[in-house]
Amino acid sequence: MPVNPNSPESRDVAYLVHPNTNLRAHEENGPMIIERGEGVYVWDNGGKQYIEGMAGLWSTSLGFQHERLVAAATKQMETLPYYHLFGGKSHLPSIDLGEKLMGLAPASVSKVFFNNSGSEANDTAIKIIWYYNNARGRHLKKKIIGRVNGYHGITLAASSLTGRPINHAGFDVPLQNFIHTNNPHYYKFGEEGETEEDFATRMADDLDKMIIDEGPETVAAFFAEPIMGAGGVVTPPKTYFEKIQAVLKKHDVLFVADEVICGFMRTGNFWACETFDIKPDILVCAKALSSSYLPISGTIISDDIYQVIADASAKLGVFGHGYTYSGHPVAAAVALETLKIYEEEDILGHVQSVMGHYQERLRSFADHPLVGEVRGEGLIGATELVKNKETREAFAPAENVGGIISDYCLKHGLILRPVGDAMCFCPPLIITNSEIDNLFDRYSKALDEGLDHLTKEGKAVA
Repeated sequence: MPVNPNSPESRDVAYLVHPNTNLRAHEENGPMIIERGEGVYVWDNGGKQYIEGMAGLWSTSLGFQHERLVAAATKQMETLPYYHLFGGKSHLPSIDLGEKLMGLAPASVSKVFFNNSGSEANDTAIKIIWYYNNARGRHLKKKIIGRVNGYHGITLAASSLTGRPINHAGFDVPLQNFIHTNNPHYYKFGEEGETEEDFATRMADDLDKMIIDEGPETVAAFFAEPIMGAGGVVTPPKTYFEKIQAVLKKHDVLFVADEVICGFMRTGNFWACETFDIKPDILVCAKALSSSYLPISGTIISDDIYQVIADASAKLGVFGHGYTYSGHPVAAAVALETLKIYEEEDILGHVQSVMGHYQERLRSFADHPLVGEVRGEGLIGATELVKNKETREAFAPAENVGGIISDYCLKHGLILRPVGDAMCFCPPLIITNSEIDNLFDRYSKALDEGLDHLTKEGKAVA
């Protein structure tokens, strides 16, 4: 740490509590301060350039400094900088955004409730599900099923739904009524001789047994990311969602698709629900809804759910849920402009034109001595680092191999996110073929230097 108490690094340590950070280590090491961004690149306060290989946090879909988004925010700030949606009040940015978003949403959903983050969007979905079942007189049908290693946010209910022990430890979560079914990571948990389809059948059978053991009359909903993001970019095994949806339908359990990371063209379709043939009762979205220029998210519900909760609100006198910033006019204006840019600049067509090259470059690392599995879809992916490719033996967590490789990536001007020993990639959707090559060339250098380091330390097995 710099000794200058007036440096940004010292002031950061003095005043901020950082999310998802070892706070004592941060006191020693200080922050990496990002000063500006443009396109797929960001620069730190020392002037060093990095490719933002994670689009911030899976989210800055249009890259940094898109002039139309800056202009949309400025214009709305000058017109109506704030208003709310409580008590039947409204404003045009939220109305226009709701109309535009519903024109793009899957056919199985019909109305949107605006929140400020993916965590809040999932909390809202949980509360709506409980409200819905109470309105139908199904007062026991409250249990929510997530998946081990799934991620749905970090607020109290969302962190209970999240299935990552690191997000539970020390916080007294999960709360009651939150349970978790198996992690569908075929590479790690498939049994010897078991095909992907057989593995998917076993996952569905395990979910069926869980619901029966808990009592179908007590199980309200199942939440799933089409591709697990913060769990390490885990793609579903073949036939997985087809079989899972059949189980849910059998037991009258709602399906909530968490599209916070996967939505808005990340997988090569507008929604990952299209990619994996998912028909959700509720869909949650955030992040790329506004290219993360301002906080906004949506909880999009089916008409069946809306009609039930609308009747309940008439009976109770109010739908007693909301946030000060629900549908904030500036955030809504930026999100609306984001959706217009997606359409007018044919971002989906661009993603489809470059994702083949992206996946080809990503999958070329399958032969690297450190890489056990390569996985991904569209413009998202991961390489799983292993101690032994043949046996799939993992590194011990204490060896921090993902962190070591991440540091070498930073050395070569590349920001990635290690999830354990899975190195995750999720660049802005605007990335070009030449920038894809630049990204993976930098990663190749980092991976090779990391291998040399681990070999010298006696940690790597070729």
